[in-house]
Amino acid sequence: MALKRMDNVGIVVEDLEATVDFFRELGLELEGRGSIEGEWAGRVTGLGDQHVEVAMMRTPDGHSRLELSRFLRPTVVADHRTAPVNALGYLRVMFAVDDLNETLERLYKRGAQLVGEVVDYKDVYRLCYIRGPEGILIGLAQELG
Repeated sequence: MALKRMDNVGIVVEDLEATVDFFRELGLELEGRGSIEGEWAGRVTGLGDQHVEVAMMRTPDGHSRLELSRFLRPTVVADHRTAPVNALGYLRVMFAVDDLNETLERLYKRGAQLVGEVVDYKDVYRLCYIRGPEGILIGLAQELG
């Protein structure tokens, strides 16, 4: 058996609407929304009785997705949103963009904050990390040349 693809990255959020709006501004498309609950879902996650609102966001090329989830039950038990870049576990999602400066200007209007600096790497990439909605760590990269 061979691995076929990475299907999505899941991010748990408090404000689903604001997070969907932010990722739409970045350029992702809302693929669908729904509610997930029931005994079967709790068996998959190990959380038992759960109810989750979900929004699936898709990159313009159709190859990558973000699954944004807001738990109604059970309540959220941990918060990793303020973890530094060198923390163990989920770190960030990286997106390739056409124009890093233009992208940052749009995202600043939605509350994005630059983590460090915008840096040119060997005349190949312009890179930066930002904190998006709820402190989600996001990498942005623009190919140069």
